[in-house]
Amino acid sequence: MKKFFTLALVFASFGIYAQDDTMEVKPKLSISGSVDAYYQTYLTAPDDQGQYFGTAFAKKSGFALGMGNLIISYDGAKTGAVLDLVVGPRGEEATFNSDIVDGIVNQAYVYWNVSETTTLTFGRWNTFLGYEVIAPAANFNYSTSYLFSSGPFSHMGLKADFALTDDFSLMLAVTNPWDTNDTSLTGEYAFGAQLGYKGQYLNLYYDSGNNDGLGFEIDYTGGFDLSDSFYLGLNAAYNDNDGSGFYGAAFYPQYAATDAFSIGLRGEFYGKYYDDFEEFEIDDETVVAFTLTGSYTIENLIIKPEFRIDSWSDATPYLDNDGMATDNLAAFTIAAIYAF
Repeated sequence: MKKFFTLALVFASFGIYAQDDTMEVKPKLSISGSVDAYYQTYLTAPDDQGQYFGTAFAKKSGFALGMGNLIISYDGAKTGAVLDLVVGPRGEEATFNSDIVDGIVNQAYVYWNVSETTTLTFGRWNTFLGYEVIAPAANFNYSTSYLFSSGPFSHMGLKADFALTDDFSLMLAVTNPWDTNDTSLTGEYAFGAQLGYKGQYLNLYYDSGNNDGLGFEIDYTGGFDLSDSFYLGLNAAYNDNDGSGFYGAAFYPQYAATDAFSIGLRGEFYGKYYDDFEEFEIDDETVVAFTLTGSYTIENLIIKPEFRIDSWSDATPYLDNDGMATDNLAAFTIAAIYAF
């Protein structure tokens, strides 16, 4: 009898494990996104002059729309797909308003979890370079940095993510050249890599630099929790495209005063250099920019008042309140972002 019960228990256990092995995981459909708008006024220049900082997005004075962002994902046990749609000025600028995608497709990719440590992604996905991202809900500062604005926003191609250990990760990618999101008409391709260690990332990117490509870029992105309420983010990059390019560094100290309110500063030094053998000689340029941002959250709504000032070294790209050329521009912005 004991042998009988033992055998019965063994077969019962086998049946349970067999059911677990054959049990199908139902795919999950999820929807998320954000909507944002802002008001911006220039403190050192008239609003009707159309002056704006030389960075991506948030370029209008008065009341303006940012973008609407809708992310639809369908996730199975090992495979899935993501469709990320954007509309509005910020979305159009991020996607270069391509005729093929009608300016609304930010990301569109499929993925396969080959194993617990390896994932393949095929399609169009946002860049791995830099500290900031396109969607404003995921950035602390509402306006964006020069480093983020100078690099690619998205890539079209294939990437492989590897979890090497609990602390180390590796990503390898082959894509169309810089911001060529739809197709490559030249037969050229770009290559990317990212090595991660405990939230610190070293990024590499290379394309030939032909056809207005980006050339070579090395980028560090990371940050540290200095206390329970104080965080310091860091970004540094160097780019070279056949003798011309950019370089810079930015730091992002952020302090959480309460659960609802935080304040953060972005300080950035950014430079552009040019090939000495170009037909038209252009002087190198540098800019120092400071952006102070508050962030107040009410349920899913984020209110961000922001003060920003940029100062160029050898250029006078702005007009002051008297209509005279000047090397600095200051502005106040208040943005409202609803994330769902």
